[in-house]
Amino acid sequence: MPTARNGDISLYYESTGAGAPVLLVMGLGMNATAWWRTVPILSDAGLQVLAFDNRGVGRSDRPPGPYSTAMMVDDAIAVLDAAGVQQASVYGISLGGTIAQEIALRYPQRVERLVLGATTPGGPRATPAAPDTQAFFRRRAEMPAEEAVWASVPYNYSARTRTQHGYRIAEDIIQRLRFPIEPEPYTAQLNAALAHDVGDRIAEISAPTLVIHGLEDVMVPAPNGRLLAEAIPGARLIEFPGTAHLYFTDEPVVDREIAAFLTVGSSGPPTVSPRRSR
Repeated sequence: MPTARNGDISLYYESTGAGAPVLLVMGLGMNATAWWRTVPILSDAGLQVLAFDNRGVGRSDRPPGPYSTAMMVDDAIAVLDAAGVQQASVYGISLGGTIAQEIALRYPQRVERLVLGATTPGGPRATPAAPDTQAFFRRRAEMPAEEAVWASVPYNYSARTRTQHGYRIAEDIIQRLRFPIEPEPYTAQLNAALAHDVGDRIAEISAPTLVIHGLEDVMVPAPNGRLLAEAIPGARLIEFPGTAHLYFTDEPVVDREIAAFLTVGSSGPPTVSPRRSR
């Protein structure tokens, strides 16, 4: 499989499909395998999908911390360069959404469209997770990998998914445990996410932007998505009821919404879903 290099750091990536490129940037502690539901839908919509493992996880190098979103932006740009892509849409979720914001701000000429999922601009205006949720994710680094992913379930998935669609959670965890994260890079990624703050620059994003958020998200509460959508000129916000942080598992139609946004002007499939849009 191909790799990109950012200085001494080797970054694993995959390319699926053909067409206009989209770069997927995953969240805290997870790697490209976590996009297993999303990649087929986007590639079937006529997109070239680039998914990579952030530094510290999966098949990419795991340098010691500290990490910053600025470092991880440079990693993402290295993946685009290695793939020979000058301009791509960028879709980031959670920590990946903070990295995506910085890509759009630092490299606007490289970003065609932007999707920000379950993420925050950071800074004093952001709405933090409840103290007990924050405490859990700091403790998580000390847990064995399998215990950690199962203990995270109430924070990642909606009540409906946990009670009615448990098999979806099990499918996700199988993928996640293929390349479990280690404590030190997990903590380095977590601290990078917590330090993110583009509140005074977010209005400078010029790419057409879609903001996606689950209304039951306890890790990154929904007001953060509204804050992003209000600050980014022309941004569209879709909030999905009955979904939490990993909204694409809670409500699989979300990926079709994103495919439609990324293929505007093409023959991408229309979607109908329960949502609140503005």
